[in-house]
Amino acid sequence: MCTGRVDLSYILRAFSKGADGVFIGGCRLNECNYITQGNFHALSIVLLCKKLMEHIGLNPDRLKIEFMSSGEGIRFAEVMNGFGNEVNELGPLGQSEGIDDNQLKAKLEAVTRIVPYIRLVERERLRASFKSEEEYHTFFASDEVNSLFNELIGDKLAISQMMLLLRERPLSTGKIAEILGLTPSEVSRHLNSSSRNGLIRYDERRNCFAPA
Repeated sequence: MCTGRVDLSYILRAFSKGADGVFIGGCRLNECNYITQGNFHALSIVLLCKKLMEHIGLNPDRLKIEFMSSGEGIRFAEVMNGFGNEVNELGPLGQSEGIDDNQLKAKLEAVTRIVPYIRLVERERLRASFKSEEEYHTFFASDEVNSLFNELIGDKLAISQMMLLLRERPLSTGKIAEILGLTPSEVSRHLNSSSRNGLIRYDERRNCFAPA
C-alpha cells in the first residue's frame, strides 16, 4: 500500500487495539513511482499525529516513519530492530506515561472522534509542500503551527474529552479540570462554548454539568 493512503484513523486504531508502537515504511522521498508524492503526505500525517500524541500525554517516539527502497533489506532490518528495542524500553502503551487503561482508552477515543475535523484542518490550514524531510520537521515545530494546533485542534480535543466524561456522569468544573489536567478557567471556557452550542447543560440541583 502506498504511504499516501496513511490516515490518522489507521494509526489511532493500532494504538487503540493495544499496539505499543507503530512503524510506517515508505519509499525514498522524491523517488515516488507515481505523481502523488504520497510519502510526503504520510510524513505530514505522522508529524501531526506525533503532536496529537504529545498533547494527550503519549510519548511521540512510539510512532516512527522511515523512507527506504525495496533493495535496502539490511537497513530495513536495522531500523526495525532499533525501533523494536526502543518500544520495548518504553514498555506497554500508557505505562511509562503514567496513564491507566481507562484514561488511555478515553483519550484515544476522544481523538478518534474528531479525526474528520482534524483531516479538514490539515487540508485547509496545515498542508504544506516542501522538498525535504527537514523542512517538514521545521514546519511542524514552528510557532505558527503550534499556535494553529492549539487554537483549532487542541480546543476541539478538550471539548471531545469533556463530552466523553460527561456521558459517563455529571461533573463539576473543578472535577473535569482535575481529570483532564486543565485549569478551571480553561474548562469553563470550553463548557460555556459547548453550552451555547447546545451540547451540554448546567444542572443547578447537583451543581454540575451534564449532556444536553
